[in-house]
Amino acid sequence: MGFYILIVYSPRNWFGHMLEHFFVVRLAFSFSGILIASVICFLPFMVQPLQNGLSALPISYREAAYTMEKSPTVTFFTVLLPNIKGSIITAVAMTFVHCMGEFGVVLMVGGNMPNVTRVASIAIYDEVQEMDYDLANKYALTLFLVSFIVLIAIYGINNSSKNKVK
Repeated sequence: MGFYILIVYSPRNWFGHMLEHFFVVRLAFSFSGILIASVICFLPFMVQPLQNGLSALPISYREAAYTMEKSPTVTFFTVLLPNIKGSIITAVAMTFVHCMGEFGVVLMVGGNMPNVTRVASIAIYDEVQEMDYDLANKYALTLFLVSFIVLIAIYGINNSSKNKVK
């Protein structure tokens, strides 16, 4: 996927050329390019938790909003979304944690430019290649701890919201 996104971002491609010519934006080998590529690649990981949250809602929520003459859009944003906060938090956090450990798309789209596009997973790879296992271990442990803390926070938030409903 990273290769194809890099091709699209390339100034030799019509899309990359248009971005560079009209908006003076170059996404290849830039942090914003990595960010957009990550959203494109990992947005599907958000679908399942959101779908589960929406399907768990009683249809009566929607029906009640419609009887009050709320449009489907208003119903979605003011009734349905607020009732799936746990699913939204889970979806965002799981996608974020998955992006943190991503290697292929980040390396392909962003390269490995120190202080520009170097991320934790690439830093670990670089340190292993240089046989600096101590520093690679520190990076990996930090990445693991951040991911673990995010997951603990998700479960804590979801459990507290479930306890409030009961």
